[in-house]
Amino acid sequence: MILSYASAGTLSSNDCFITVEHAEQLEITIESIVLDAFGDQIEQVIRGVLKQLKIKKLKVLVQDKGALDYTIKARLITALHRLEKKA
Repeated sequence: MILSYASAGTLSSNDCFITVEHAEQLEITIESIVLDAFGDQIEQVIRGVLKQLKIKKLKVLVQDKGALDYTIKARLITALHRLEKKA
């Protein structure tokens, strides 16, 4: 099976790099320099976007370098659009 994935963002300060790929269930992995303080908020942002788009099966990897919510949303939506184009 060929895994199809897409990504968006950078590993620069105040940004995040998000990778998404097709999966059998929802799996969210967060690596962040501010995980202890903002890990739950980052997950809520990711889950909120996925819920709004009615996506229930996806693997999401977030590599965060202190991104604000709107940046996380934009990177996730961009990665999802790129994944859709690959399908």
